[in-house]
Amino acid sequence: MKFAVIKTGGKQYRVSEGDVVTIEKLQGEYKEGDKITFDEVTLVDDGKSSTVGTPLVSGAKVEGKFVEEGKGKKIRIQKFKAKSNYKKVTGHRQPYFKVEITKV
Repeated sequence: MKFAVIKTGGKQYRVSEGDVVTIEKLQGEYKEGDKITFDEVTLVDDGKSSTVGTPLVSGAKVEGKFVEEGKGKKIRIQKFKAKSNYKKVTGHRQPYFKVEITKV
């Protein structure tokens, strides 16, 4: 089974063909079905041999298809200071992209 490790949004993801990956939102406008190319590939494995980049594998690309854009579950951030009647609660929803990997 062929797979690769890509770097996007400050994180690394292990992907293979057919995977649907939830990644950090990318800059720019994308519509459903648009092609996304990941150039920062740190590892490629074809089942027999592995190629590890230093830090990136030269010439390696991973292609994907944009599936959807959304927001994650809401998290609550709470600040509290004792004995001073200070309490503050805010929320945050992280935006994400879902990408289907088409070619490794």
